[in-house]
Amino acid sequence: MTASLSSPVYPLVTSSRATPRVLSIAGSDPSGGAGIQADLKSIAAHGGYGMAAITALTAQNTMGVHAVHVPPVEFLRQQLDAISSDIDIDAVKIGMLGDAAVIDEVRRWLEEVRPAVVVLDPVMVATSGDRLLRESAEKALRSLLPLADLITPNLPELAMLLGEPEAPDWSSALDQGKRLAAECGNTVLVKGGHLAGSECPDALVNTSGLLRRDVVEIAGPRVETQNSHGTGCSLSSALATVQARTGDWEASLREVKPWLLQALMSSDALEVGQGSGPVHHFHHQQGLKPGAFAAALWNHATPELEAIYSLRFIQELQSGSLPEPWFNYYLAQDAIYLNGYSRVLARAGALAPTEEEQLFWAKASQQCLEVESELHRNWLGSRETSTVTGPVTKSYVDHLLASSASGSYAVVLAAILPCYWLYAEVGQQLHTAYVDAGAPADHAYADWLRTYSDEDFAEATRKAINFTDSAAVGASDGERDAMVEAFVQSCRYETAFFDAPRLFA
Repeated sequence: MTASLSSPVYPLVTSSRATPRVLSIAGSDPSGGAGIQADLKSIAAHGGYGMAAITALTAQNTMGVHAVHVPPVEFLRQQLDAISSDIDIDAVKIGMLGDAAVIDEVRRWLEEVRPAVVVLDPVMVATSGDRLLRESAEKALRSLLPLADLITPNLPELAMLLGEPEAPDWSSALDQGKRLAAECGNTVLVKGGHLAGSECPDALVNTSGLLRRDVVEIAGPRVETQNSHGTGCSLSSALATVQARTGDWEASLREVKPWLLQALMSSDALEVGQGSGPVHHFHHQQGLKPGAFAAALWNHATPELEAIYSLRFIQELQSGSLPEPWFNYYLAQDAIYLNGYSRVLARAGALAPTEEEQLFWAKASQQCLEVESELHRNWLGSRETSTVTGPVTKSYVDHLLASSASGSYAVVLAAILPCYWLYAEVGQQLHTAYVDAGAPADHAYADWLRTYSDEDFAEATRKAINFTDSAAVGASDGERDAMVEAFVQSCRYETAFFDAPRLFA
């Protein structure tokens, strides 16, 4: 796919509400690992204000569900009406509903209130195998699906909603997700947690064009732990909370998935119960482990790298067949960009807490203007090209300057990191392809390929990553959220910058 300025490959990240007000409509788990208890923890962990309307009471623990009591539906109606008559609700997560009367009441309320974000986790069967939805209510549940913006079934539930056997592999699961999304007209999150193997992918599926492609897959490792109680509840309520802030399902999942991964990895530390214990919702408050934040950022960068490699500019730069006017435009804009970028690097040096970091960013700022700009001067000196600042260049530099104006060293580093990290990755791949092709002497852009595959640049990139990761460890939750937002936006501008010659040269 070729990106463009109007492409959803790099939409603007918006922050519609700093503290989303999120309502969980679900059952209660007295052991605290699932249901509304897990929902409220997940909402709080992602900066939301949690509320709950209880649909069912369960007697359960980490070993299983012993009993379920569904209160009169009239009382659920009173809960829902009391909340929505007083409080503006930014997002709703729906979990265990129990029976058809409860489902009908929730549908009535949704149609009346019309919340902006609705995430439906169709809780039908617990991980333990205990049935949590009466068979007579399955038809009513299917009628509720079109009112949700996102549906998050596990694989057994996905199969039950379609009336099909459970998917035996990931490809079959994606096919089922596509059918359910087409049938309901919304987005389905297909989860690989029930499949065997060392990988645990998730995929957003939408067949009506709301995503940048029909299937947006996000890879992830499987965590070997018995403590997965409430994983589905935690994921769906976290997504509802983050979506109220981002307005972008892919961005929301890329923020929530690393958090859930760490929640599973940290779950053993809780030592709750003798069976399937809960995940650790507040692992991030125990302090970040070195490398964890950088790994989370890389998950955000991956889709932009995929988009960059698909661009005609990159493909023809690699082969050497890129039209010269395109490369001229790119270099001219890069020279303008580096002027602004050097100022932001200098700002990072001024904010840096250690002498090592001060010297690193000061040297980087100087190199922007001296070493890297030499390539631009040598190439462009004898060629005619526009010196007018392009729209992508201006937007990118404005974003960097705005990040530097925040006064947060951590946020500044997150904003400038993609220009190191993505360039290093792309430069290395292009140079490798150039060498594999025999390093043809007539390759017009060999100097550029050598510049960005240089080991000194690779080492500088590694230092920039480590400094950013270290800054995140000492940052507040709010700063880390701002770091992710600044990093993601810069990644998207990197993609747009490579695509700009096609549009404006």
